[in-house]
Amino acid sequence: MASKKQISVGGVKIGGGAPISIQTMTNCNTEDVTATLSQIEKVADLGCDLIRVSCPTPGSTAALKKIVKHSPIPVIADIHFNYKRAIEAIEAGTACIRINPGNTPDEGIRESVNASKDNGTAIRIGINSGSIEKNILDKYGEPSVDAIVESAVTNCHKLEDLGFYNFKVSVKSSDVKTAIEAYRKLSRLIDYPLHLGITEAGTFLPGAIKSAIGIGSLLADGIGDTIRVSLSSDISDEILVARQILKSLGLLKNSVNIVSCPTCARTLIDVIGISKALNEYCEYIKKDLKISILGCVVNGIGEAKHADIGIFGFQKGIAKLYINGTEVATIKESEVLAKVKKIIDSWN
Repeated sequence: MASKKQISVGGVKIGGGAPISIQTMTNCNTEDVTATLSQIEKVADLGCDLIRVSCPTPGSTAALKKIVKHSPIPVIADIHFNYKRAIEAIEAGTACIRINPGNTPDEGIRESVNASKDNGTAIRIGINSGSIEKNILDKYGEPSVDAIVESAVTNCHKLEDLGFYNFKVSVKSSDVKTAIEAYRKLSRLIDYPLHLGITEAGTFLPGAIKSAIGIGSLLADGIGDTIRVSLSSDISDEILVARQILKSLGLLKNSVNIVSCPTCARTLIDVIGISKALNEYCEYIKKDLKISILGCVVNGIGEAKHADIGIFGFQKGIAKLYINGTEVATIKESEVLAKVKKIIDSWN
């Protein structure tokens, strides 16, 4: 179930009933401050709540100070192999560090925790099926659900033994079923916030589908507190897919939900064209609205009565317009898009 514990990452609350936050990760050279901030500003405008940047070099952690200062959203430093980068990132003011126990020695975890304590920095324990600790992998012979979960629980105990509790956990896998089962099992064993994701999900369409199945299944079960959709695509696509997942489950507040039919021989208006245009227009509008666009009266009237704004085909090229469940007008198909946009813009 969703975590009862709550942590704060640069002011963004995670867990404990807080809204599900959306994350992504820059994919340019972190040492290029201008390019990094440009990517951050772009996704922040699209609705990203937290941003992660990779810090593999001293130059990247040196750049963090300026990135953190000018970023419109909290910055998380992604650390692998060399824990000194974690210390440098913490001292640069990053809100959170992500450490991977599979490639971080116990000394590195201890030093990272001590620095995080001194600076009020959160930590994400990031378990990946592709980089589990050797002793655990040897025990199970493969990155199974039990191996992934044992790694997560073991490392939770390590941080607790060091007197540190300001952390969240992820147990990602590129295999959707493995990830779902691992998160479900882990959610029964710990009460720390969970960061959900299907790692290395692939290019836009297959990655979006894998992520929707994996992340969506868990969120529908009440599991998960923050999400990242991992795509081999423009990082803005990750925000688009993440928002759609949350929107589909009613977990994205101040957003427009559009219901549209797949069309058939009964279709009397251009449902596909109108719906596509409205989806693009409404994607980042911050208003709680339900809009239905249907091709005929079969389900059109019923959906229109249960939507804030409802449109359905009434005659060839003619549509009925409903607002708050009441019929208000009969309009030409060519007027639908402009009319609905005007209503959306004036909606309070």
